[in-house]
Amino acid sequence: MNTQFAPSFANRVKVLIVDDSEALCRFLQKIMSRDPEVDVVGYALDAYEARDKIKQLQPDVITLDVEMPKMDGLTFLRNLMRLRPMPVVMISSLTAAGAEVTLDALDAGAVDFMVKRHPTSEKELDLYAWEIVRRVKQAGQIKLTNTAPVLASGAAKRLSAYRSKVMPTESASADAVRVIAVGSSTGGPEALKHFLKDLNVSNCAILFAQHMPDRFMKSFANRLNSWSSFDISLANSGDKIEAGRGYLAQGDHHLELTRRAGELSLLSRQTDPVCGHRPSVDVLFKSVAKAAPVGSIGVLLTGMGDDGASGLKEMKEAGSLTIIQDEKSSAVWGMPGRAYEMGAADSVLPLLQISPSISGLLNRVV
Repeated sequence: MNTQFAPSFANRVKVLIVDDSEALCRFLQKIMSRDPEVDVVGYALDAYEARDKIKQLQPDVITLDVEMPKMDGLTFLRNLMRLRPMPVVMISSLTAAGAEVTLDALDAGAVDFMVKRHPTSEKELDLYAWEIVRRVKQAGQIKLTNTAPVLASGAAKRLSAYRSKVMPTESASADAVRVIAVGSSTGGPEALKHFLKDLNVSNCAILFAQHMPDRFMKSFANRLNSWSSFDISLANSGDKIEAGRGYLAQGDHHLELTRRAGELSLLSRQTDPVCGHRPSVDVLFKSVAKAAPVGSIGVLLTGMGDDGASGLKEMKEAGSLTIIQDEKSSAVWGMPGRAYEMGAADSVLPLLQISPSISGLLNRVV
């Protein structure tokens, strides 16, 4: 299944809420109905009621609880994606088990998720309502299809034009560890799975910044590790950059690359959010542009907003190779699209060609 960015909706986004708690359904309905661009067409208390209401009400987006009677949310999601693909935003609890199931849901085709919270003040309620509405409206702009990303012929050869950016120079010895910095947001987990599965390079380290709450990061790092030949774990301040390793930004922490006495290491810290995010892709990319621009590669994948675009441009201007995911294979062409508009990308590639192209370039196949 592939997700594509659809044209801006002319009418309100029609939402169906699916949760076994009627009180929560009414709460979500009240919150979302405040926005004039959202139309809550109804709610369902179990998967079978949801199935009937989908046929009857034809919603654009579903919010789906993970734990439900009769049929759990994950099973229902898998059936839905097989029979009638549509944007689904999962609702998850703040538990380790909830994190694992939420990541399973993203693997199964959910486009986003939100965490169940119980606001204790008017300010917290307003922020929670804004976040729910933002995610639902964002999901309403995603068009799902049953077609996987297409492998574009000739993409690897086109990337060979930038060989000089990754080949050793006077300031980058042949045995230096190359850095591949990767940024992603909405649709990122699925994109990263493809990216890692097809990446076959040596003498490289990978740095990741994915927009995701802290509660999910440990489980997500384990998933990245299972998809890759790299040894991937959460990044900590002071970690030395080593070939064959991957470093994922912790939730609610920026990840930065630093160089001290000629040695590359990491900083993980809670400075102010950038572009509304912590971790921020911009922070990661800009640190790479300063600490190790020569021989490094910046990859900006699917995501809403513009985080990472200016950082990728700094990497390009500093001499790094910069690649963005193309619009057709992106869940949302916001972050990579903004980078494209800014002229920050050396190359625009379909998702399935990014890793083979990088592998071919670094292994001198192309």
